[in-house]
Amino acid sequence: MKKKIHHSHPLPHLSFSRFYTIFLIFINASKFTNGGDTLTIDPSLDIKNPRLKNAYLALQAWKQVIISDPNNNTGNWIGSDVCNYTGVFCSEAPDSPSERTVAGIDLNQADLSGHLPDELGLLYDIGLFHINSNRFCGTIPRSFLNFKLLTELDLSNNRFSGKFPCIVLQLPELKYLDIRFNEFEGGLPSKLFEKDLDAIFVNDNRFSSELPENIGSSPVSALVLANNKFQGCLPASLSNMSETLNEIILQNNEFRSCFPSEIGMLKKVTVFDVSYNYFMGSLPENVGEMMSLEHLDVSHNMVSGKVLERVCSIPSLENFNYDYNFFTDESSVCLNLPGFDDQRNCLKGRPTQRSTIQCKLLFLLLHHHHHHCRRRHSHIIAHVHRYFHPHPHHQSLPPQSPPPPLSSPPPPPQLSPPPPPPTPPIHSNSSPPPPPTPIYSPPPHPNPPPPPPPPPLTPCVEPPPPPSPPPCQQHLSSPPPSLTPLPFAANYSNSIYISPTTKILIFWGFSS
Repeated sequence: MKKKIHHSHPLPHLSFSRFYTIFLIFINASKFTNGGDTLTIDPSLDIKNPRLKNAYLALQAWKQVIISDPNNNTGNWIGSDVCNYTGVFCSEAPDSPSERTVAGIDLNQADLSGHLPDELGLLYDIGLFHINSNRFCGTIPRSFLNFKLLTELDLSNNRFSGKFPCIVLQLPELKYLDIRFNEFEGGLPSKLFEKDLDAIFVNDNRFSSELPENIGSSPVSALVLANNKFQGCLPASLSNMSETLNEIILQNNEFRSCFPSEIGMLKKVTVFDVSYNYFMGSLPENVGEMMSLEHLDVSHNMVSGKVLERVCSIPSLENFNYDYNFFTDESSVCLNLPGFDDQRNCLKGRPTQRSTIQCKLLFLLLHHHHHHCRRRHSHIIAHVHRYFHPHPHHQSLPPQSPPPPLSSPPPPPQLSPPPPPPTPPIHSNSSPPPPPTPIYSPPPHPNPPPPPPPPPLTPCVEPPPPPSPPPCQQHLSSPPPSLTPLPFAANYSNSIYISPTTKILIFWGFSS
């Protein structure tokens, strides 16, 4: 029996012109589709730089899912010159100075509404991503793992939801993280405090649970956790941050414990705000050793004992608020501070104090439960606090961390540092917005040149299950699925990019 002979003929090599012809055929017959809207790709576009082609695809996909743009910020996101798009800044590629690439996105206060598509992961060279004060919702795309050079991520003052976005912990160059004023929930992963960050801003979300014990491993200068529902005790490891920490703001949470004596070791802290919590016991004597303190706020807790002279004698101290507590004595030195508030305590001879019955009741409770600082007595703390403070936590309290500003980025508080791109200075027809004046936090340290490629990515220590974010009120469709990125090697002849979202086959042709 004769065997059948199969003749195989190799496909002919397609030149650039043939690939471009095929490209035109597909483009004329196809359109990007998303949520019922259509966007025709201009067949006349000729983008020879593969990095900018990736950027074009990413930004056009993003524009498709931006469902509200009242200020027309994306109105000029047309054509191949992506470096001239509003909010997009370009620079020389870090590994190829002869090529330009998108180095930064700055759409602060643009009032855009929509979500972040997976295609944004095509912006491989991006160094900063600032989109604060918009109305973006949903979750952070997993394609952000491609941001190997990202140093600053500012998602603040939006409507993002779900668990803490553990993806950001796998960005090797990230130094500045700002996710405040969103709707994230759950706990903070311990890996967050092992990251080499300059600042952590997670205030005004829905985070809960206790703080990880390794919080003191973080090298940040600013730690802002205010207006959440964190519980339990302050970890003693906070003392390990003595060389770097400048501000710690924990106001309006549900911490239930005494102050750890180790806080006196934070000698570089200028702002210490633990107001609106359930702290009990006395103010540690070694707080008087925090010689850099300028603002100390322990108000609206259940702290008792004496306000010591050595605390009020700190030379740099300007504001000391200890109102709405149960202090029974205070040094006269405290009355001479430029700003202080001692009302609603148990201080004899001072105006606007608590009633004698309230003060005696708390004294009896604390004397009976002399180990009240332990976690097992937290129910006593909550009960007493509800009795003496009828106004529940988590109302519209006047926060120490400023609300989102109305002008000049980056929003919520003026804590955000000026954005230094990781690559050489950005070139654009429109100059980037001027940096804000920081109030609390110093700017991040200058970024060194990009290091060698990082080791393989590892997941969070405690990865939460993928959240199903509540649907955005204005969503036209759910975020698109993952895509296959277009490689951006400097020299390759024929590349294919397949987008499962748009069901379109695009041939990019390059001459080697």
